[in-house]
Amino acid sequence: MGADERTPVIDPHRQQAVAAALRAFLPAQSVLYETEDTRPYECDGLTAYRRVPMVVALPETEEQVQRVLQTCHAMDVPVVPRGAGTGLSGGALPLADGVLLSMAKFMRVLRLDPAARVAVVQPGVRNAAISDIVAPFGLYYAPDPSSQIACSIGGNVAENSGGVHCLKYGLTVHNVLRVRGYTIEGEPLDFGSEAPDAPGYDLLALSIGSEGLLAVVTEVTVKLLPKPQLARVVMASFDDVEKAGAAVAAVIAAGIIPAGLEMMDQPATRAVEAFVHAGYDLDAAAILLAESDGTPEEVEEEIARIKAVLEAAGATRMTVSRDEAERLRFWSGRKAAFPAVGRISPDYYCMDGTIPRRRLGEVLRFIAALEKKYGLRCPNVFHAGDGNLHPLILFDANDPQELERTEQFAAEVLEKCVEVGGTITGEHGVGVEKIDQMCVQFRDDELEAFHAVKRVFDPKGLLNPGKAVPTLHRCAEFGRMHVRGGQLKHPELPRF
Repeated sequence: MGADERTPVIDPHRQQAVAAALRAFLPAQSVLYETEDTRPYECDGLTAYRRVPMVVALPETEEQVQRVLQTCHAMDVPVVPRGAGTGLSGGALPLADGVLLSMAKFMRVLRLDPAARVAVVQPGVRNAAISDIVAPFGLYYAPDPSSQIACSIGGNVAENSGGVHCLKYGLTVHNVLRVRGYTIEGEPLDFGSEAPDAPGYDLLALSIGSEGLLAVVTEVTVKLLPKPQLARVVMASFDDVEKAGAAVAAVIAAGIIPAGLEMMDQPATRAVEAFVHAGYDLDAAAILLAESDGTPEEVEEEIARIKAVLEAAGATRMTVSRDEAERLRFWSGRKAAFPAVGRISPDYYCMDGTIPRRRLGEVLRFIAALEKKYGLRCPNVFHAGDGNLHPLILFDANDPQELERTEQFAAEVLEKCVEVGGTITGEHGVGVEKIDQMCVQFRDDELEAFHAVKRVFDPKGLLNPGKAVPTLHRCAEFGRMHVRGGQLKHPELPRF
């Protein structure tokens, strides 16, 4: 992008003053401000929006994090916390007048208690690394987003991440016991407890999914689960996407809660199969992956029940994984869906919305109509069991008109999610991507309540400003644009 309203100019005098203040207690190599050094931080996984930060700070200790926050608060400098940069809603988009606070060096496992089934880790520890570390004890960490080999636990906390097994085992909020962090003023905070409950308001649930608006996380206590004795996957083919959607609802209606229940349409399976060779049925209009885990006896009984429901729902073909290698191969395709479509398109826009399961077919028809309307392809993958959609709009960012059509396409999908009784996000967060659709999802008084909570933790509005919750002024602007059939751009967003 050129130097337009989306790329504000950095004030060099302000930049030098902030860098000097941070270098008073951080090593010089931990304070970056030259463009060649800060450019790698210009976006997260939502690459459509980029902005070079004024300064990047790379602390290594909690004390340094605290002093960075205290310094920025005293100088009225906004702070954007960043984890591994795998987020998909622009939650870590920097500010041209702010400090990008990277937690990448916080990669230690602080305490492991296999008997109590808890691990205390720093926010930069990778999601998959937790399960790797505790595997010798027969334990694992349940939330498994597709980016788990790269995404950090701090980012998972910020976005309340899920994964293919969240239907049975829950999201991050259900698997984290305690979060420690600091406010923008440098005040230490503890949310939650290793005990079954904590006194007072449920501030732990408030902090998880807060997208860096309330505090900077420095320590996370996660719950560990025993690895099931056995897990098997049923891969079912359907000759119609709506039948597949109805089958998802039928499985849940039968009282079955699979460990995972995922859906992919034909464009997605074809892209994936060419990439990882997972053994998918390429003639099927859609496939479902339903996993059962537990003791061998439990798995045998549940697999039989799942197969009976899927057959009655119109499955044309079913394959049950024969061993662990085949089970992992079936899942490898679903987990590789995002990079797979990256091979067939210059760019893709990975969306995230949640709908009632019974409306899957209706929303899929709606998305198919939008493909024709905007002249863009859109493979679909779903955490079907809990109605979490991930349409992947394929476009070319080198064509500004295609990006604009993609934004409009995405906005219509999100607003359809709200219309059918769902929400505009399931696990990717709001960031800057969906900030206007917050105006559709919530009333003005509800948004003002969000702002009131924000002010309690951050009166100056310096932590990750312009993200997640729109100002009422922005919603008014959005409403005027919406009436005319347009979409707001993403300029330097107004702060809280």
